[in-house]
Amino acid sequence: MNTMLRKSVLGIAGLAFTGGVFAGPIAAHADAAPVHGTKPVAVSVQGAQSKIDLNDEQLANAKAIIAATKKAGLPERAAVISIATSLQESKLENLGHLGDANDHDSLGLFQQRPSSGWGTPEQITDPEYSTLAFLKGLKQVDGWQDMPLTEAAQTVQVSAYPDAYAQWEQQAADIVAHNWNS
Repeated sequence: MNTMLRKSVLGIAGLAFTGGVFAGPIAAHADAAPVHGTKPVAVSVQGAQSKIDLNDEQLANAKAIIAATKKAGLPERAAVISIATSLQESKLENLGHLGDANDHDSLGLFQQRPSSGWGTPEQITDPEYSTLAFLKGLKQVDGWQDMPLTEAAQTVQVSAYPDAYAQWEQQAADIVAHNWNS
């Protein structure tokens, strides 16, 4: 094969690969059916997704986040960001003091810290209070509605692992789609 033809073939193969890398995550969810006939929440899922099975307590906490989001008058997207954040921070478990395993003085669904001004330990471990505190921070982020989930969550949380929130976006969107109108 001559050099010009080889470069052309390699160039086309490279474009095809690049297109697959960038379009793959989008295409993987393009035909996803809505959960139980509800309208899907618009997401721009980034990267590999994680999923955990939820127990009754975790599902109740997710529903509390949705209720607090509605109380705050915010749209479903805010609930998706909140639930994805809580999935990353606590796996939707309302964490009390964990002794030596505690991350500083982080508590609750969002691992908020009393020493950072999020509230008292009693407030932070109240799902409604902690969600409203998270949403108050989210509302202060210019353009949060249109930015990638992980960027919006990180701006509020200031985590040591800023990209970790993205892996929960699809599960959070599914939870919101299934429970927003219930």
